[in-house]
Amino acid sequence: MPRAFTTSVLHITTGATETVTDLTHDCEQFLARTVARDGLLNIFVPHATAGIAILETGSGSDDDLLATLHTLLPADDRWQHRHGSPGHGRDHVLPALVPPHATLPVIGGRLELGTWQSVCLVDTNTSNTNRQVRLSFLG
Repeated sequence: MPRAFTTSVLHITTGATETVTDLTHDCEQFLARTVARDGLLNIFVPHATAGIAILETGSGSDDDLLATLHTLLPADDRWQHRHGSPGHGRDHVLPALVPPHATLPVIGGRLELGTWQSVCLVDTNTSNTNRQVRLSFLG
C-alpha cells in the first residue's frame, strides 16, 4: 500500500529569457515513483516571482501567455518594487495572476488532465534562473 503523503522537489533552470516550462512529464514520473493510486497532486513553486499554470503548450499558447503578461505587466519603471533589473517589480505581481500552486486529481495513478492540458512553470524573472518546484501527492 502506498504512503498517504509523499513529496519531492524538482530543480529547474529556466535560463535568461522569460519561460513557460512544461512540467507534465516530471509530474508523471513523480507519480510513477510514488506508486500513486487515487488522490491529489499539488504543485507548488516557493518563489515570489514565478507561478504554475495549466495550459496547452506547443501550439503557441505558451508564447501567447508570455505576450499577455507583457501587456498586463509591462517591464518598465511604473512599479514601486524597484530592486533588481528594470521592471522587476512586475515579476512580484505575477503570482497574483499566475498562482504559485495548482492541485490536480490523480485517478488510478494517472494525472487527470484534459487532452491538451499541461502543467507549466511560468517564470518572467530572468535574474533568478534556478527554481524549485515541490510536488506533493496526497492519496
